[in-house]
Amino acid sequence: MPLESTWRNCAALANGKSKRALCGSRPCWLRADDRRIWGIPLPFSPQTAAACCFQRLIYHFPMKDPSIMHIDMNAFFASVEQRCNPALRGLPIAVIGSAGRTVVTTASYEARAFGVKTGMNKREARAACPGLIFVIGDNRKYIDASTRINAILKGFSPKVEAFSIDEAFVDLSGTAGLFGPGAVVAASIKERIREELGLTCSIGIAPNKLLAKLASDMQKPDGLVIIRQEDVAALLENLPASELCGIGPMLTRHLAGLGINTCGQLGRYPAGALRERFGMIGERLSLMGKGIDDSPVAFAHALDDAAKSVGHSTTLPADVSDKADIKRHLLKLSEMVGARSRRHGLAGAKVVLTVRYSDFYTFTRRKALPRPTNDTREIYGAACAIIDGLRLKAPVRLLGVSITDMAAGMAQLALFEGDMKRGRLMAALDSINMTFGSGRITWATLLEDEAADGFHKGVIAPSWRPSGVRMVDCK
Repeated sequence: MPLESTWRNCAALANGKSKRALCGSRPCWLRADDRRIWGIPLPFSPQTAAACCFQRLIYHFPMKDPSIMHIDMNAFFASVEQRCNPALRGLPIAVIGSAGRTVVTTASYEARAFGVKTGMNKREARAACPGLIFVIGDNRKYIDASTRINAILKGFSPKVEAFSIDEAFVDLSGTAGLFGPGAVVAASIKERIREELGLTCSIGIAPNKLLAKLASDMQKPDGLVIIRQEDVAALLENLPASELCGIGPMLTRHLAGLGINTCGQLGRYPAGALRERFGMIGERLSLMGKGIDDSPVAFAHALDDAAKSVGHSTTLPADVSDKADIKRHLLKLSEMVGARSRRHGLAGAKVVLTVRYSDFYTFTRRKALPRPTNDTREIYGAACAIIDGLRLKAPVRLLGVSITDMAAGMAQLALFEGDMKRGRLMAALDSINMTFGSGRITWATLLEDEAADGFHKGVIAPSWRPSGVRMVDCK
């Protein structure tokens, strides 16, 4: 029996109608089995309901319980591979890409015990764990699992934000009358994911997204942590600022230079001084130090409306210095960006080129366009203009192309026969590739490219989402 169905309101048990009853003067929930709470440590004390229709042991839940939940799948890629191949269960494995210059994308907990970490190259990972098993990732498996997980979450709330392929936020506001308090919902979600997909997750519940994500990281694997508003100040006082989502290594170093090492110090630091030092994000940093975050859980259509860019990047099979070779890769990336933008009726007024040298130095350059576009040739032309204007100081390891300054349905209407013909060509190309598979028709320049099938074969980007413009077809 699903967990939530074992919870009943006292009056509902009495007459089958009421959704809420008052035990004394407080809303309450009744559990038929008054001892077993599915292994969840209760953050409250059981009391006997003097005013209940049934004199049973009940549990009181404050009406202002934290309502934002963050679900983080445990060692997601590795766990999916172990689920699909039972022979890998209990063994140290690392999921890697298919390219020669690949790195570890996820390591199983058995491998992590030896010190294998995400981002290690194969040599480093093997040195840390001589018995490590490398598994080439299968992005289709991960997309399928992520889609099914999101479907489970939407059964508990319509407000689900897929934060990445293995993370999601859920706004539980207003759902307690249907499914019970957050701790009960979390246990039910864990149970369904375990039963239907054979995977585990860690869940954090808190007053906002910032704290919910922090909570989910505090107990892994298979954890459940609830942060209540009255506990926030004490929790953050000595917590390293780097533990907060959005404060990376570089920002951590800059904060340390100001004598800020903990969230408590960050929250007390003058907001004006932070704003002067870090610009627009300074005030947000001050709020983060206090555990304040007013960003809403943005569900699917809100994310699409807020899309700020469409882009693709790729690590090259080998470092490249010749600009002709670089332009071939730019054409492929431009077609991927253009096709995805056209599919969702988006256009961008600026092209952004990302370049990473062999020494990992990374920079971007931008070029404004006369009008918003999603035309592959215009995107490619702007990217080529940028690369032609650069004096490359080292071989190139990675390239990225994106369009930004987005507008929906704002691509210029064709006025001349040549433009109309090109528009019909793009539409026909998109239609065929959507029907028969990406890359079935492509530019002649790319025919010799092994990756000309148009699928993204590398690691799934953090911006991937299970629907909308951020859903990238992967292989």
